[in-house]
Amino acid sequence: MTRLIVWRHGNTDWNAANRVQGQTDVPLNERGRDQAHAAAPLLASLRPDAIVSSDLSRAAETAAAVAALTGLPVRSDARLRERHFGQWQGLLLTEVAERFPDEYARWRAGDPAPGAGLEPLHDLGERVGAALREAADAANGGTVVIATHGGGSRQGIGHLLGWDSAVLRTIGSLANCHWTELRHDDVRGWQLRAHNAGLVTAPAVVDAV
Repeated sequence: MTRLIVWRHGNTDWNAANRVQGQTDVPLNERGRDQAHAAAPLLASLRPDAIVSSDLSRAAETAAAVAALTGLPVRSDARLRERHFGQWQGLLLTEVAERFPDEYARWRAGDPAPGAGLEPLHDLGERVGAALREAADAANGGTVVIATHGGGSRQGIGHLLGWDSAVLRTIGSLANCHWTELRHDDVRGWQLRAHNAGLVTAPAVVDAV
C-alpha cells in the first residue's frame, strides 16, 4: 500500500495578515518555522521513503525540517505550487473584496474560474494531482511526505480521489503545518484516511492566501 502525506507549509506573515500569496514566494515566519520543527518528528516517525516539495520557499523550508531528521533529500516539483491568483496576488483579502467585488463574490461562492486571472480549479487539480501521482508511482508501496499549499493540495487530492468541486467544498481547509493522508492499493484505489491531522487542532487560515 502506498501512502501520501500531503503537508501544508507553516505560517507566513502573509498568512497572518490574510494577504493573498498564490505563487508569490513568501518565506516562513518564526511561527511557521516553529510549526515545521514541531511537526517534523511525528512525520519522521512514519519512516518516509521520499520527500517532495513545492519549489516555493515556504514549502521547501517546511520539508527541510523532516529532511533534517530523516537524512532524505527533498525533490522539488514546481507543479506543487499554490494556485495562481492572478491580479489578487499581494493584496489583502479586504482589498480584493473592494477592488474585485464581482470576482470575489464568485470565488466565495465556489466558482471554479471566477476571473481576474485566477487559475481555474480544474487546471489546478490536474497540475497538482499529476505531481502527487508521480510521487506515489516513484515510491510504490512506500510513504511519501509532500510539502505543498492549502488550496493546491485540496484540488490535487480531489483529482486523485475523483471528487468534484461540490464535494471538495465540504472538506475543511488544511491549517498551517497540518496534513492529509491518502493511501492507495490495487484493489480499492485511492482512499482518504485522515484530513487536517497535526499536533494540535487549530483554525485554518483561508486556503487562498
